[in-house]
Amino acid sequence: MVKAVVGANWGDEGKGKITDMLAENADIIVRFQGGANAGHTIVNNYGKFALHTLPSGVFYDHTTSIIGNGVALNIPVLFNEIKSIVDQGVPEPKILVSNRAQIVMPYHILFDQYEEERLGKASFGSTKSGIAPFYSDKYAKIGYQVSELFDEELLQEKVKRTCETKNVLLEHLYHKPLLDPDELLEALHTYRDMVAPYVCDVSLYLWNALKEGKEILLEGQLGTLKDPDHGIYPMVTSSSTLAAYGAIGAGIPASSIQQVITVCKAYSSAVGAGAFVSEIFGDEADELRRRGGDGGEYGATTGRPRRMGWFDCVASKYGCRMQGTTDVAFTVLDVLGYLDEIPVCVGYEINGEVTTEFPVTALLEKAKPVYKVLPGWKTDIRGIKKYEDLPENCRKYIEFIEQEIGFPITMVSNGPGRDDIIYR
Repeated sequence: MVKAVVGANWGDEGKGKITDMLAENADIIVRFQGGANAGHTIVNNYGKFALHTLPSGVFYDHTTSIIGNGVALNIPVLFNEIKSIVDQGVPEPKILVSNRAQIVMPYHILFDQYEEERLGKASFGSTKSGIAPFYSDKYAKIGYQVSELFDEELLQEKVKRTCETKNVLLEHLYHKPLLDPDELLEALHTYRDMVAPYVCDVSLYLWNALKEGKEILLEGQLGTLKDPDHGIYPMVTSSSTLAAYGAIGAGIPASSIQQVITVCKAYSSAVGAGAFVSEIFGDEADELRRRGGDGGEYGATTGRPRRMGWFDCVASKYGCRMQGTTDVAFTVLDVLGYLDEIPVCVGYEINGEVTTEFPVTALLEKAKPVYKVLPGWKTDIRGIKKYEDLPENCRKYIEFIEQEIGFPITMVSNGPGRDDIIYR
């Protein structure tokens, strides 16, 4: 059986924790898109970790962790990440890397920085991890697949060609130092030696695992609203964040995905630029940010303070619909325990009309939130294991949101730890 764990909103919903938890009963966990530009924070019996490339299921010794073909693979980052978790006492994980995965090149990271610098105030708020230049090259068909590292003749010829075209931009657009083909080739040889032990025909491996009835988890990065087709374009990421893409990014049949667990936060947060209708500011936002997540709402990769807002039913309903949600995992509910009243965004007012359907970006920019205020529960709910033991107002909050979004909330997370979960 294949389950996908994906985000409903802007990312940062708590997918890492949910994947880590579900991985206990899985055989294989696959990262299927994105790169090291976003992180998943995990708290378990080994400690606290911020993962960027490794799937969140690497902490179990019975699992195989896979980097799928849809991932933007930064080989040194992957290598350092494996080393860092092993150094913290985690058993050496079993890792496979798709031979069709494409490689984030050293110059992708430079171009990402140079372009944001060039755009100045009009920049996209990139994490400068090379992701947009990487995917641009992938679709321009000038990227490097992992398998190509092992064909020396092809590599030498390709490196020469790459430097010719990239150096024109470096010289005339960015006025930066040029690439040296010998240095680039040397870097690729280092990458080859690092990744060699892990390379595998992943789609065939997964096909055989499916036939054997293995339990496979697909782990998405970011969330629906960062999808390049269906998100808040152009303030989106460069690879599809939808569960449907999990089949492509892992190399399995679309029909094999049977369960889509979409992770929703009990309030909203976002990193990076773009429309965010239920956003709050000032002291109200600072207070929520300080109390939020585990140790505050700051990006797992960048450390940037996240933008904060109240729960957005319009965005979340849309986010769940686009994911093909079968189950909603509702996270960080414990954070809201300090509030007397909790606003929930139930509609958008656009040009004088109220809608509950998520619009395209140009209209989204004009949207004003329509709130319904619910009573808070004013207690700490960490440690509660049964749904009926939650305070009445807390249950009412969950049930109100479930009704508004129209998808079943089957898991409620009330703390950062693996065991802080309530099944409904």
